[in-house]
Amino acid sequence: MNLHVELTDDLALCHALRRIVFIEEQNVPEAEEIDGRDAGALHLLARLDGQPVGCARVLVMGDTGKIGRVCVLPDYRGQGIGVALIQSALDVLRAQPGVMRAKLGSQTHAIGFYEKLGFTAQGPEYLDAGIAHRDMVRDVTN
Repeated sequence: MNLHVELTDDLALCHALRRIVFIEEQNVPEAEEIDGRDAGALHLLARLDGQPVGCARVLVMGDTGKIGRVCVLPDYRGQGIGVALIQSALDVLRAQPGVMRAKLGSQTHAIGFYEKLGFTAQGPEYLDAGIAHRDMVRDVTN
């Protein structure tokens, strides 16, 4: 198994992956999934044996990097691809001048996944696209 995560400019491919996971699988409205923030973001693409299987985006806002739109195709889950995407996103944030912390909105069922990667839940549960979420943060300076 050859897993590779890298920055990409191929937004069409990222949108195709996100469509499968968020719009088709999780019933997120397309207008919410395509939010107009992709042009100002950094995008990560995960390939397994050359096949695109997941992606994530990173928005830098002052001293905080927001990791979002993290998805892995259903047939490829449980193989460490999500972990590799988050670790790569954290590496990207560490390379950005002045970024001190990472933030993300976790679906509540995934909180344990992000806790294992050093994130801490904060604030109340809220609905995003009809799905329960909590904000999570972690330091990226270490």
